[in-house]
Amino acid sequence: MAIPSTQTSKSKGLLKSIRIPPVFYFVLGIFVLGIVLDQIIGSGEILTNPMILTNIFVRSVALGIVAVGQTFVIIGGSIDLSVAYTVSITSVMTSFIMQGDPAKVPLAIGTVLLIGAVIGLANGLIITKLGVNAFIATLGMGLILRGILYAAFANFAGSVPKSFETLGYGSIGPMPISILVLLFMVSIGWLLLTRTKFGAHLYGTGGSNEVARLSGVRTDRVLIGAHIFCAVSAVLTGLFVVSRLRSGAPWVGTDGLYDLESIATTVIGGTALSGGKGGVWGTLGGVLIFGIIDTVFNQLGIDPYIKTVLKGAIIVLAVASYTIRSKQEAA
Repeated sequence: MAIPSTQTSKSKGLLKSIRIPPVFYFVLGIFVLGIVLDQIIGSGEILTNPMILTNIFVRSVALGIVAVGQTFVIIGGSIDLSVAYTVSITSVMTSFIMQGDPAKVPLAIGTVLLIGAVIGLANGLIITKLGVNAFIATLGMGLILRGILYAAFANFAGSVPKSFETLGYGSIGPMPISILVLLFMVSIGWLLLTRTKFGAHLYGTGGSNEVARLSGVRTDRVLIGAHIFCAVSAVLTGLFVVSRLRSGAPWVGTDGLYDLESIATTVIGGTALSGGKGGVWGTLGGVLIFGIIDTVFNQLGIDPYIKTVLKGAIIVLAVASYTIRSKQEAA
C-alpha cells in the first residue's frame, strides 16, 4: 500500500511543478483582443489562416531561446546584457566559417559554441571573482564584443549552406523545426531548474547568496554555470537567426533587441529581478505575448512605434500586478 501512496505523491509533485503560470492568462487575453481587432479593422485571417498562427510561434523562437538563458541568470540574482552581441558574433562567425560549404557546418557550430562558453565563463568569473556588478560586467563584455565585431566585419560575411537553412525554414510534418527547438530548450531549462541540484542551488543563490553560501552551496560555481548556460543559449539563437538570414552581420543581435527584450519577457513571465523566483514556462508566456503583438500589429498595419509603447506598458502592468499579488500573499 505504501508504493501507490509514494507514486501518487510523486505525481502530485510533478503536476504542481508544471502548473500554469499566471502570465498565460495575459497571453490568452492579448490573443483574444488581437482576434477582435483583426475582425473589426483587419482582414480577419488570424483564426482562418493557420500560417499566421504558426508565425506567432516562429517569431518567438529567436527571443525565446535566449530568454531561457536569461531566466537562469536572473533567477541567480544576476543579469546578462551581452547576449545581443553574443548573438551577433555567433551569426557572423557561423557564416564566415561555413562559406556555404556543408562540410564546414560541424566546425562552425563547434567554434561558436566554444566562443559562447568562453563569454559566459568570462562574465561569471568577472562577477564572482572580481566582485564586479553584473550589470556593469556584462555591459562591458558587450562593448568588448561590439568592438571586436565592428573591427573585423563591416557587413554581411560569408554564407550558410542550403542544408543549414533547414533549422530556420524546415519542418517535420506540419511542425516547424524551429518551434521544436524552442520547446526543447524550454523543457531542458525546466528540468534543470526543477529536477537537478544545480537548479535548487541556483534558486538558493538568487534568494540569498550569503545564506546559500553558509549552507554549503558553492555559489560562485552556480552563478558561473548560469552565465555559461545563458551565453550558450544566445549562441543557439544566433545559429537560428543566421539560418534564416543565410548570412551573418555585426548588427543582427542588437537590431533584434535580444538583450532588453529577453530581460523584459523574463520579468513579464514572473521571474523576480532580485532573484530566487521564477521559471522558464513563465518566460515562454512573456515571449508569446511579444510574438502575438508583433504578428497582430503586422496584420493590422499599425505603426511599429506604437507596438514599442504597448510592450513597455505591458512590462509595467505585469510587474505591477506581480508586486501587488506578492504583497497580498505576504499579508
